[in-house]
Amino acid sequence: MKIASQIQRRLLLWDRKASLTKRQQFVLVTVILVFGLMLTEVVPPELRYPMTAVLSLVTYWMTAFALRENLRGIKWVTLLLLPTLFTLSISLFYFLLPTRWLTRVPFLALYAVGMYALMLTENIYHVASERTIALLRAAHSVGYLITLTTYFLLVQTVLAFRFPGITNTILVGVISFFLVFQSLWSVVLEETVSKRVWAVTVAVSLVLTELAWLFSYLPTQSTLIVLFVMTSFYGMVGMAQQYLVEKLYKKTVVEFFSLTSIVFIITMIATHWRGNF
Repeated sequence: MKIASQIQRRLLLWDRKASLTKRQQFVLVTVILVFGLMLTEVVPPELRYPMTAVLSLVTYWMTAFALRENLRGIKWVTLLLLPTLFTLSISLFYFLLPTRWLTRVPFLALYAVGMYALMLTENIYHVASERTIALLRAAHSVGYLITLTTYFLLVQTVLAFRFPGITNTILVGVISFFLVFQSLWSVVLEETVSKRVWAVTVAVSLVLTELAWLFSYLPTQSTLIVLFVMTSFYGMVGMAQQYLVEKLYKKTVVEFFSLTSIVFIITMIATHWRGNF
């Protein structure tokens, strides 16, 4: 707590000296991070993954700097977690792309747009946790879209490394827990995370982990596995969010369950049961 207090005091001192508006600071942070992502391409191959870790940490601290006003308590995790994981997912997936700038430049542009939108979204969450704000619904939509993108890229990267089944299961479980937690907190915006949020987070994460474990032993293409797990994430987290705000109706459950079932059937049909990939 003392360290967090000291950091917050330093951020407030910077705030007094800063002459940029909030949006200008978001643009500046985004530009710096985009150049950092470009730098991971030109460093030697053995330094790429350490650079990815450094860039993720830089994202955390730069996001903290941009959202420094009244940043305290659980917000040091909930507000800064998604931008950090978004950068990590983009950085890792960036190495899987063809080594052509024609392919990577649009990806960099996508990252820039996504990071700027995410900074605005987290700022809305930050303000909405203290007072009512009209843009919260739009922020939920943007934040959930970026969460799904982050989840897809991270799980796709994990499976691309072709780790043993147990390793894939553990990594997907960890990824699921953090992104489920962030998604559920964003709809309640609590200063102190309730037992209800923790319980639902653990329950949803366990189901996603079990799905990853099950499909790691089936002869299913990795892209199909990622698509189904992401759809399951979308359905379960969506229902969990509605449950936490006490708006989970039968129609909502049917819609989420139907979509997940359709993707599951497609995945089973597309699986080559005669051999493993």
